[in-house]
Amino acid sequence: MPGVRYAASWSLRDISMSEFPALDRFLRTDPRDVGCAEAMTILHVYADLITVAGSEGAAARYPGVAAHLAACGPCGEDFAGLLAAVTGEQPGV
Repeated sequence: MPGVRYAASWSLRDISMSEFPALDRFLRTDPRDVGCAEAMTILHVYADLITVAGSEGAAARYPGVAAHLAACGPCGEDFAGLLAAVTGEQPGV
């Protein structure tokens, strides 16, 4: 109806971020994060680099992949399995 205004019964200040965990994770995303597709594309290179240059060297060379692996549980698990295969160690040991 023209001229009729509706008042919101809530405001954004009334909503805690814990009510929206997906939004909270999104807002905390590292801007360097390259995302799943790009990380998976070079995951084998990243794993090989860790065996040569260590975690710090690999993270320095590919900071976006390091950021993604720290934030994405499924990709982190895939990486742990690949690294275990490359090094011959059990994942998580």
